[in-house]
Amino acid sequence: MQNSVSSATTPTLTRLNLWVMSIASAMVVANLYYNQPLLGKISADFGVTEAKAGSIAMVTQIGYAVGMFFVIPLGDMLKRKRLIMIDFVLIIISLLLAAFTTNIFSLIVVSFLIGATSVIPQLLIPMAAHLSKPEERGRTVGFVVSGLLIGILLSRTVSGFVGEHLGWRAMFLIAAGMMFVLWAALFFLLPEIEPSYKGNYKSLMRSLVQLTKEEPLLRLAAMRGALCYACFGAFWTTLVFLLEGPPFYTGSDVAGAFGLVGAFGALGASLMGRISDKGNAFAVTTITILLIVVSFIIFGLSSSSIIGLVIGVILMDLGVQATHIANQTLVFSLQPEARNRLNTVYMVTYFMGGAAGTYLASLAWQHWQWNGVVVVGLVLSSLALLVHLRFLKQNRNK
Repeated sequence: MQNSVSSATTPTLTRLNLWVMSIASAMVVANLYYNQPLLGKISADFGVTEAKAGSIAMVTQIGYAVGMFFVIPLGDMLKRKRLIMIDFVLIIISLLLAAFTTNIFSLIVVSFLIGATSVIPQLLIPMAAHLSKPEERGRTVGFVVSGLLIGILLSRTVSGFVGEHLGWRAMFLIAAGMMFVLWAALFFLLPEIEPSYKGNYKSLMRSLVQLTKEEPLLRLAAMRGALCYACFGAFWTTLVFLLEGPPFYTGSDVAGAFGLVGAFGALGASLMGRISDKGNAFAVTTITILLIVVSFIIFGLSSSSIIGLVIGVILMDLGVQATHIANQTLVFSLQPEARNRLNTVYMVTYFMGGAAGTYLASLAWQHWQWNGVVVVGLVLSSLALLVHLRFLKQNRNK
């Protein structure tokens, strides 16, 4: 790529650095998902429909995609640690604003800001890939992403419990406090990386288009990821509505507890990074996408069964997260000097897929309840499988 240069001396990636990146990714990404088990309570508090409350989750995902598009490329151009420290201040302000909103419109706007500022994990993951040895990159990315995935899933457990016992506003206050503590920890424990890009911001952003045109594997990973994450968003956004009605009649704490089940899938998905290092990612990804398809078949047969839902959650989260790790490992192997920009293209597409899945599932729930959500998941996961298999077929014919 033009206007790029080799980086300065690269710090050594220590085990402590890796753990700090993984824990930080988990804690920051959780900000995006605290609202999902609380949607029922927010709906009742503001006197709006479940579909209207569901738009909070969708707008948070869109905010994340917008934040990634405009902020993450700067990781190739500015000092990474300094950028992260500044962004933390904006996260804390956004969370505090959410805790004190007085109407649904204000909460929707602030949810966008929470999403737009909580992009730090997408600076940390390319940092870990940059600092790791090439032969260990898949394992390193898998370790940090596994922390992020566990944060996504356990965030629902925490917020469900807090929402049930302290109210939904308390969750955002607690999150703001945790972000302040994390900011202080990263200030002392995170290494600094000198930027590798010497152009201006305009040329930096234009290079995103060039990278997308140049790299067919980037386009494959982005499409695969977007469709799989759309399934993820569709399920988790509407699960709380299913569990609050017959025959379950449970609260947000039970919906959040499903995050503990999903965490097992995320832990299993970390093995994907090791497999990617051995060059078997394409074959295994076929299986992981199939797991998502099967999970929605199980969801369709388990609208009245907790056990069936638990089995489906394990399969779906394993499939989605393992595919995601394989996608990011593939993306980070393409152009080392452009890892933040490559990650921007992938992750913006990924989270726009999540927002689309959330939106479609909210509409499906409003009109057809759980059966509509299942159809949305089946269609999206089947499309992901078709995109993946078509790429494999095209490459075999070359």
